[in-house]
Amino acid sequence: MHPKHLFKTAVKSIAVNKSRSALTMLGIVIGVTSIILIISLGQGAQSLILGAVQGIGSKTIAIIPGRQPTGPSDAAQMFTDSLKNKDLELLKRKENVPGAETIMPVVFGADTGAYGNETYHLTVFAGSEAMQKILHVNPSPGAFFTEDDVKEYADGIVIGYKVKDRFFPDDDAGSVLGKKIRIKGKNFRIIGIIPKEGQSSIFNFDDAIVLPYTTAQRYIFGTKYFNRIIVEAASEDVITNTVIDIENTLRTSHNITDPTKDDFFVETQADIVSRLGVITSALTALLVALAGISLIVGGIGIMNIMLVSVTERTREIGLRKAVGATNGDILFQFLIESVMLTLLGGAIGIALGVGLSYGASVAINKATALTWVFAFPVKAAVLGLGTCTFVGLVFGIYPAQQAARKNPVEAMRFE
Repeated sequence: MHPKHLFKTAVKSIAVNKSRSALTMLGIVIGVTSIILIISLGQGAQSLILGAVQGIGSKTIAIIPGRQPTGPSDAAQMFTDSLKNKDLELLKRKENVPGAETIMPVVFGADTGAYGNETYHLTVFAGSEAMQKILHVNPSPGAFFTEDDVKEYADGIVIGYKVKDRFFPDDDAGSVLGKKIRIKGKNFRIIGIIPKEGQSSIFNFDDAIVLPYTTAQRYIFGTKYFNRIIVEAASEDVITNTVIDIENTLRTSHNITDPTKDDFFVETQADIVSRLGVITSALTALLVALAGISLIVGGIGIMNIMLVSVTERTREIGLRKAVGATNGDILFQFLIESVMLTLLGGAIGIALGVGLSYGASVAINKATALTWVFAFPVKAAVLGLGTCTFVGLVFGIYPAQQAARKNPVEAMRFE
């Protein structure tokens, strides 16, 4: 039988049983829709996260206390007090790290702030005056603290807009400047407010206070070490050498001769981007694998329905064989039907997945301050159609073989 006639016969068979065909395709539709939706949202999330990290600046280098974790059991080693003021002073010496343009210590944590009868759980970010430049913290109204404020343990703080709304919901931003929030028994004077668009890179300052690190160490945390030291290189060309200089300087400061005994590690933005890319890709692959289970379920459903169809059309099969159809013709006819069902389900799934992911990106942009970019996963669509074809062939071969093996005489007698 000519392939054209086989194709027409398959189309007619699917069209005659519309409801059964739709239910048969349902598992495929759900599976492909899930895959497209997951990959599209995964790509959007990856772009958002990596863009946020890159927004800190490609010349930024982070020095982190503790041994670099290689697994979950090493995570606790990151929380150490290995970065201290003597390290900061050595890193600031130009002869030690000539490629460093800006060096900023960072301490952070959380505490409860109070104003009148209101309390609010605050995120505390503390650094030097360079924080405004490196992390793009731009208060409006008000101003950022200065180098003199850092030296003098000044009590001036910059607050996020959520903190302002919690403590002073009825006041305009300008009138809040100069008012004081109490933390750990000490009053801190508000000198600036970070507006809603003040989220910078991976740091969210909306419900945070920002203040000099010296002030935070003395009055809030009671510590003499840093959670991070951020170094901004003079240019991207000197990043590698700057990392080497930082490591050598800190090893000398900590009396470390064996690099495997380092009580700190250094990360560039390229390192972070690469690591986050691997993590997000792995999570997306895991979710896709889980969604792919529905494709297998859909394939089993197709096999079951095709077996039912073979039984129902036994007389038809016998008649076709009686007028000259070969086993191969019958085999290909049922295989074509199976593949058409899966491909049609895949096409509907792709359309639904794209529509849902686009709608989700629009909703996220409207509901949050994030800039979520819709991503159409072309590779996922191609992969989805390819997988549907494969599923149709794999789960259609057994019913097709059963149909092809039927004896024409017995099939004609089937009731």
